[in-house]
Order: sequence, then structure tokens, then C-alpha cells
Amino acid sequence: MADFVISRSTHVAADPEVVRACVDDFHEWVAWSPWEGSDPDLQRTYSGAERGTGARYEWRGNAKAGQGSMTVTGSTPQQVDVDLAFLKPFKATNQVTFALVPSAQGGTDVTWTMRGTRGVAGQAFAKVLRLDAKLGGDFERGLVQLKALAEERAKG
Repeated sequence: MADFVISRSTHVAADPEVVRACVDDFHEWVAWSPWEGSDPDLQRTYSGAERGTGARYEWRGNAKAGQGSMTVTGSTPQQVDVDLAFLKPFKATNQVTFALVPSAQGGTDVTWTMRGTRGVAGQAFAKVLRLDAKLGGDFERGLVQLKALAEERAKG
């Protein structure tokens, strides 16, 4: 099995607590997640804590959206940790981290990282889809949208 890490970063002109509020509340993901809109009939279920550690989100959708769940396993001013489990179109469990570092020039440097392990089928799938380029592009789109949302919220 092969380990993988996909990571992308951006600077957000908003304090870390504003960015964190957009990340550790799964209700907010509808406004910035790069995968929103992949299924207009996506079924969403929220449970556990309203936000932060213990918040849980499950989705079930078409072939493009798939099925899975996310659970916030840690939320501090510097970092939000999420366990991500895919059930369809393939089974996989990954760890997602959003690092929120206050910047010397103001605002927050945000790094979105996903770590996981690929089995034999996952390795072949990753080569065909160019996993880093595909998911990295998704992360980049999501960070642009997260930046816009957090900066708008920071303006008040």
C-alpha cells in the first residue's frame, strides 16, 4: 500500500477564528466546498455537535458525489482535523487537516491537507485520474471560495 499526501495553501485576509468558523461547521461547507453542486439532489445529514469537535456530516448522492461521512476530530485556533470516510464510489478513509496560521502581515495562512493510504486498486485509480492534480485542483477551487467567504465575513 502507498501513502499519499495532497496539500494546497492560500492566504486569507481574515483572522484565524473567522476562517475556522467556516471550516469546523459543516453547514458552512455548502458555501465554499468545491464539490457542492456535483449533485443537485444530494442528501445531507448533520449530527453530533453543531460545530467543532464531534460535528458530523454524511452525504449520499449520484455517481459523481458518491457517499460518505466527515467528522471533526479536533478544532483549535490553529487547526481543524477531520476524519473523512468514503463509501462510494470506492471505500477509503483519509485524514484531513486545515492548518490556520496567523500571518505577520495580518490575516491567516490556510493549508488544506489530506492524507491516506491507497490499496492496489486505489494506486491504479490514482494513476489514471492523476489524483494529486485532480484533488489538488479541487482544493485550490475550494480555497478560493473559502477565502472569499471568510473575507466577506471579516468585513462584517
